[in-house]
Amino acid sequence: MTADLVQLLPLVLLGAVLGLDVVSFPQAMISRPLVAATAASVLLGDPARGLLVGATLEMFALETLPFGASRYPEWGSAAVVSGGLFAVHSDPGPGALTVAVLAGLTSAWIGGWSMVQLRKLNARLASKRHEEVAAGSKRVVEGLQVFGLTADFVRGGLLTAAMLALFVPVQAWVLATWETDPRVSRAFVVAVAASVAAGAVWKVVHAAPGARWLLLGGVAVGLALVALR
Repeated sequence: MTADLVQLLPLVLLGAVLGLDVVSFPQAMISRPLVAATAASVLLGDPARGLLVGATLEMFALETLPFGASRYPEWGSAAVVSGGLFAVHSDPGPGALTVAVLAGLTSAWIGGWSMVQLRKLNARLASKRHEEVAAGSKRVVEGLQVFGLTADFVRGGLLTAAMLALFVPVQAWVLATWETDPRVSRAFVVAVAASVAAGAVWKVVHAAPGARWLLLGGVAVGLALVALR
């Protein structure tokens, strides 16, 4: 277990960086589950597994609409946790995808809560310096911005480290005791994720004018590309 945790230490830094990307900087979409989980598994030498778990988490993430100051899951650090857990073993075994996705969903929920707490802290600090901010003090404004960025970076790293420390032993126990056919367990997880994604797509397609035709066109282009291969 100790060896696994040491092996996963580089993921803590990645989780910090990708957690920062969600809201603070640079918002370059590298925190999307498909990208983040794949990047995590690349660090462990198995990008294909990260791509699989990232695609699964991406279907859950389609339900998220991060507008304004609303509360939503933090998928960057969460996907790093999932990708790392699924790729850390040479033979993931039955139940590995289930644990990885569960770890990702749990991390995303806790990460969303932690972002709200950070916003509250930033607001309290800004209110204490209200007069200087209102006066346009460059030093104070930049100081608050740097603090917010640094705090968000630390938040993502701590979240990643805590979730890995929690789920590495859980995963070890599951891999030692789970006897269900891995094809069945993976099919169940993907089916649940696909149902969530279908619901998210339907909400957009049902409400937006012309979105149905765009969806059908995208499906047709995708099928054509697959046929050409």
